Amino acid sequence: MLLAVSTFTPGDLLDPTALLSGAGPWVLAVIALIVFIETGLLFPFLPGDSLIFTAGLLALPLNLPLTVLIPVVAVAAIIGDQVGYMIGKRLGRRLFKPDARLFKTAYRERADRFLVRYGARSLVLARFVPIVRTFVPPLVGSTSLAYRTFLLWNSLGGIAWAVVLTLAGFWLGRIPLIADNVEIIAVAIVVVSVVPIGIDLLRKRAREARTD
Repeated sequence: MLLAVSTFTPGDLLDPTALLSGAGPWVLAVIALIVFIETGLLFPFLPGDSLIFTAGLLALPLNLPLTVLIPVVAVAAIIGDQVGYMIGKRLGRRLFKPDARLFKTAYRERADRFLVRYGARSLVLARFVPIVRTFVPPLVGSTSLAYRTFLLWNSLGGIAWAVVLTLAGFWLGRIPLIADNVEIIAVAIVVVSVVPIGIDLLRKRAREARTD
C-alpha cells in the first residue's frame, strides 16, 4: 500500500492517506510543513486533524516512531501559531475584509466569539477546531493579550493536539475495521470537522433572515 518514493500530487492534499503514503522518506517534513502552513501562513483548508490522525494510524507501516512524530507535530503547530500571532501583531484587524476570499471578516468574528466565550484557555481549545485554529493566533496578536500568556497557552494547545490525535490514530489503528478502511476514516474526520462550520453558517443565516 505504501510507496517507497515521493509520488504525491497537489490533488493528494485533501487525501491524507495518499499524501503520507506518497511522501516516502520526506513524510515527517511533509507533516511538519502542512501543520505549519495551516496556521503560520493562515491557510485553513488543509487536512490538519485528519492528517495527524492518519499519521498516527499509519505510524507503524510508515516507520514513524511516536517519540519523533508527536514532537514534530507539536513543534510545527506551536511555531505556526507564533507566526500567525506576529502577523496579527503587525497587521491587526486590517488583515480581514468582508469580501476577502480567504481572510473573511466572518472568520475573524467566529474566532473572536470563541475567544470571548472561553478566554485564554481558548488557545488550547481552538487548536481542535478547524478554521478557528487558523485565525485565532492573528486575532490574538491584534489584541492586548500578553505574549507570554499567548506562548504558554499556545504551547499547551499544540502539545495536547499532537498527543491526542496521534495517539487516537495509533491506538484505533489496531482495530481491524479501522485499519482496513483508512481512507474512509480520513474522509469521515474531515466531514466531522466541517460540520460545526456548516451549522454556524446556517445559524447565522437564520439570524439574518429573522432580522430582515
